[in-house]
Amino acid sequence: MWAASCLASCCAACACDACRTVVSSISRRSARIAYCALFALSLIVSWILREVAAPLMEKIPWINTFHETPSRDWFQTDAVLRVSLGNFLFFTILSVMMIGVKSQRDLRDNIHHGGWMVKVICWFLLVVLMFFIPNEIITFYESMSKFGSGLFLLVQVVLLLDFVHRWNETWVGYDEQFWYIALFVVSLFCYVATFVSSGFLFHWFTPSGHDCGLNTFFIVTTLIFAFVFTVVALHPSVSGSVLPASVISLYCMYLCYSGLASEPRDYECNGLYKHSKAVSTATLALGLLTTVLSVVYSAVRAGSSTTLLSPPSSPRAGEPLLPLENSGEREEKGKAKPVSYSYSFFHIIFCLASMYSAMLLTGWTSSVGEGERLGILSTIFDDVNGV
Repeated sequence: MWAASCLASCCAACACDACRTVVSSISRRSARIAYCALFALSLIVSWILREVAAPLMEKIPWINTFHETPSRDWFQTDAVLRVSLGNFLFFTILSVMMIGVKSQRDLRDNIHHGGWMVKVICWFLLVVLMFFIPNEIITFYESMSKFGSGLFLLVQVVLLLDFVHRWNETWVGYDEQFWYIALFVVSLFCYVATFVSSGFLFHWFTPSGHDCGLNTFFIVTTLIFAFVFTVVALHPSVSGSVLPASVISLYCMYLCYSGLASEPRDYECNGLYKHSKAVSTATLALGLLTTVLSVVYSAVRAGSSTTLLSPPSSPRAGEPLLPLENSGEREEKGKAKPVSYSYSFFHIIFCLASMYSAMLLTGWTSSVGEGERLGILSTIFDDVNGV
């Protein structure tokens, strides 16, 4: 028994040392990738709790405070929002802490790049703590998330434009006929996909026999924007390219589809309610994939002067991601080197992404339905009468 206990202790110590070594290696290589991994973990936790936590949350008295137990969907939405709020608070705290960090000699630079075991524990505790707060706070956060999600969509457009412009410049830089033809083919494909998608949207969300003028307005407006993007890109004073315009047009059509698909399933103009749940699952997966790619790309491009995350005076502006943030380089010769990007704004991106991912996982629906809202009002009314 004594030998077995010693062996187990040695194995545990080795495992802890291995974890610390791996985490330390990650922080030296790229803290930004580690933050992306933590964000991806939060999405996985949200998805799991969305599927399995409802029966457990029904038994928690400070969550299920209604006279009549809400539907399963309410608890699924509530679980996602609570994880999202914990994630949001974690990155908000980091963002506030990193305000004004301009030099790598700043002590907060070490907080940003190191201490990963402590940060993961704090993130976990924040997420758990969110399941002990009242429903009113979650409802308020849900309202905030709708506005934060809109801001993140704007960030996605900026990041997509940055990516497509670099893509266009790379292929044009080859100055060969093959790459010009490739640009034309990709642009043509995006435009064809945009107009074909609009046909599907008209078929799904403007069924005959129903007054669906609002859905028609959104689809037509998106097509008009696609036309305007092309005209602006081809205007001589802009000297733009068709590729960015075509890609943005296709992305706007996807956003239009995502918005229309989030309409209530029993809404007469939402033709998707006739289809299986696989349609909404595919939409959810595509939306989450887009979110993760946007967040990862913001991290990868954080060291470039062409992004919002990096000041033009950055000594590493335009350099790739992976060679950055080596602790040996930061301490070389003891010089106070300026940071290569804004740590505070970097964490704000994750705050907005946390809100947007929560809206995607909940289908942009309210956690308080009509029945639950009446239950809350009834509870408040009873409390007032008691007083």
